[in-house]
Amino acid sequence: MTKTIQRKWTTWPRLFGLMLAGLFLLFIIAGIYMVFLSKDLPPLEKLENYDPDLVTRIYSNDGIMLKELYTQRRIFVPLEKMRSFDPSTGRYYSDLVNAVVASEDHRFYDHWGFSVRDFLRAVVVNVAAMSYKQGFSSLSQQLARNLYGRIGFSKTINRKIKEILTAIQMEKRYTKEEILEMYLNFIYFGHGTYGAQAAAKGYFGKDIRDLDLHECALIVGLLPAPELYNPIKHPEKARHRRDTVLGLMLEQGKISRRRYELAKSAPLHVVDQTDDRGIAPYFTEHVRRQLEQISDSLDIDIYRGGLTVYTTLDTRMQKAAEVAMLNTIKANQKKFNKQFIEERELFEELARLGIHPEDSVKLMLAGEKPLYEELRKNLLVQGSLVAVDPSNGYIKAMVGGRPDYHDDFNRATQAKRQPGSVFKPFLYTAAIDNGYPVTKKLLNQPVAINVMGPKGKWGRKWVPQNDDASVGGLTTLREGLTKSLNLISVRLVQQLIPAREVTDMAKRMHISTPLRAVDAIALGTSEVKPIEIVSAYATFANGGIYCEPMAITKIEDRYGITIAQYFPKREEVLSEETAFIMTSLLQSVIRRGTARKVSWWNDGFHRPAGGKTGTTQNWVDAWFVGFTPQLAAGVWMGVDGPPQISLGDGQMGSEAALPAWVEFMQTTYDTLSLPYAGFNKPNGIVQLGICQETKDLVTRNCPVEKEYFIKKYSPSVVCQLHGKINPNRPMRRSDYD
Repeated sequence: MTKTIQRKWTTWPRLFGLMLAGLFLLFIIAGIYMVFLSKDLPPLEKLENYDPDLVTRIYSNDGIMLKELYTQRRIFVPLEKMRSFDPSTGRYYSDLVNAVVASEDHRFYDHWGFSVRDFLRAVVVNVAAMSYKQGFSSLSQQLARNLYGRIGFSKTINRKIKEILTAIQMEKRYTKEEILEMYLNFIYFGHGTYGAQAAAKGYFGKDIRDLDLHECALIVGLLPAPELYNPIKHPEKARHRRDTVLGLMLEQGKISRRRYELAKSAPLHVVDQTDDRGIAPYFTEHVRRQLEQISDSLDIDIYRGGLTVYTTLDTRMQKAAEVAMLNTIKANQKKFNKQFIEERELFEELARLGIHPEDSVKLMLAGEKPLYEELRKNLLVQGSLVAVDPSNGYIKAMVGGRPDYHDDFNRATQAKRQPGSVFKPFLYTAAIDNGYPVTKKLLNQPVAINVMGPKGKWGRKWVPQNDDASVGGLTTLREGLTKSLNLISVRLVQQLIPAREVTDMAKRMHISTPLRAVDAIALGTSEVKPIEIVSAYATFANGGIYCEPMAITKIEDRYGITIAQYFPKREEVLSEETAFIMTSLLQSVIRRGTARKVSWWNDGFHRPAGGKTGTTQNWVDAWFVGFTPQLAAGVWMGVDGPPQISLGDGQMGSEAALPAWVEFMQTTYDTLSLPYAGFNKPNGIVQLGICQETKDLVTRNCPVEKEYFIKKYSPSVVCQLHGKINPNRPMRRSDYD
């Protein structure tokens, strides 16, 4: 009996010792395992340099956000800016912070990154259910899991241990407020939004500090399963989850019963604000491409860097441009449909009636159904409008295609189209720059042009005509451009300014597309880009100073530090005298020439302006480019093709393109209340009285008109037709200056 008792007393200490040894060994193994797992944890330096991906925002010149660029839609906002002021208590509060803490980690302010109590409760629940039913992640653990991809996302013990280790490190390095700030700016809220500010903008179109209590509860309710509780896709599930968060806030004393009841009864009122097109989509895509080109030299990441990009665009002008273009395009589409359907053979071919039902295609053309994508190239009337400030080259508005059928091809900057008569001012500029006065006369009679054949050989003759098939006698340069007489343009190239000098002048004015130095250049047969034509015309308005079209003015990093700033690039390409004479010629086009519709269409645009219409053969391309001292704008209309498809009989630049220009300019000047401004006459210009008939200096007997001349090239020949003295008409000083 005594031996048995002694054996028991000697056995228990052994067992206890073995247990201690086992626990010690287990502790050692666990420690080694912890050390092993901690090897691939993020270094403390990375914790101290928290740097999440942020949205790059593009702003207009008038302060409107146009578009966001991102891989993760995130906008960083400091925690203090998430709080709102309560005038009744005189304190700042944050329903969002209270909702997050109540819903995701109500012991957040009490633990050190890991809640033992929540861990034990989760173990009991999961063991009882024999499956993973409940987690125990603190806010710090959630941030650790989302902040460092190397930790992994699979639900394993290793992941949990890594989360805990990283969370503890974070709690050692950061205050609770700093952790909350990181969490609210980093976590995923669904619908492509990362961070609470992006979620507030994406779901409600508000800044985070302007959210109501029920809105805060709704976006916080998304956190456990953002796609499941998405209020746009699953409103009832989102509402139920929102009310659960509100209940937790009430239970924990973070809101009053009255606020709870009001918030719970509030409707969702969610609006999808995450349209990636943004405002002025063709312009912002143009900006994005420019950012990509300079990203390496600036060492920036335009999708992750949280940049702020300031641009030249004016949203008021942009809206005016889009409305004007859509109105004119729809009118052109009706005319196009009519003539197109009447040409049965062409209609069957381009509408692919062997594949698509004819009735369906006709409904699409009438705008009652969206047009099949594969038919848009041939059946949609397209257009572009670009407007620049002549004084600095700022792009103020840009429409690169139909606003109602947006695509990725920017016809304002990428399309190369024949300009027709819009190119003629380059001929006349070269002539004026070489000393020819606007009173220089050429014969308005048929003339032949050598045309290159299909194998690149000369031999075929082409005899062009004026648009109205008219002919005449000697005609001045002013009259030739005013009426857009093709015969005068061809003779100008053949008799005054060789084609090579014309192409040189166009290149001097920054037309970059290849130009064929042949006689046919007089009729605008070489392709150009709309933005380059508009910028060249703006040179006339700016006294001969060319300004490179620019879209970006400044780039700031995520901290508001300017990392790049851009200024207008100016170059004197014409004398101010030549620019003024060309402006005067182009004013005549509007006053009494092919663009006189500017003065009366839709009540007319009644500011000093110059411009030129353009139409290519068979009405394939229609143009109008015009300018005032404050704004230059150009409109192109056509069908993408090929083959080259006509807009319809009679759809010239004055009919198909000019109305959009007039409406845009009218709306812009009215909306912005732009002041009246005229074109300044340089000192090197004189205005002389000339004979209306001979265009020579007047005598006392001449019928008089006024004309501008470059002073050094002013005429010296006196009219011989009316050379006899008329004593009843004394000479006046105004006849000469």
